Amino acid sequence: MSHIVNTGKSFLKEFRDFAVKGNVMDMAIGVVIGTAFGKIVSSLVADIIMPIVGVIVGNIDLKDLSVTLIDKTDTNPAVVLTYGVFLQNVLDFAIIAFAIFLFIKIIINLKNRLLKDEAEEKTETPPEDPQDVQLLREIRDLLKNEKK
Repeated sequence: MSHIVNTGKSFLKEFRDFAVKGNVMDMAIGVVIGTAFGKIVSSLVADIIMPIVGVIVGNIDLKDLSVTLIDKTDTNPAVVLTYGVFLQNVLDFAIIAFAIFLFIKIIINLKNRLLKDEAEEKTETPPEDPQDVQLLREIRDLLKNEKK
């Protein structure tokens, strides 16, 4: 029985360590930001892009596109295939995926530039020795010169 309790405590400790690691927190933040970003892009699609597409294809709102498979009767509701909503969601997904791709590409490019700039700074200017090291070198050089 004590083995089970000890296992439970170590399991809880492992879970706590996992849950508070930076990667899990980063992932949680990414999910929240991604959700908000998805709403923005969905609004872009629904409120800006789709009306323009509707005008181009003759004032048709994709959400309204549907096919009635079975008409409504007194006892049963109509069976409607709303393929326009599906097309809207596919377009939403494509635009969101493309926007996230561009966003990640920009972040990677910025990160690479920063790393490149840091590497150039490190190679251009070697770090100056501390003052005590410089003094010790001067003393060494003076002692060498006196011996000659």
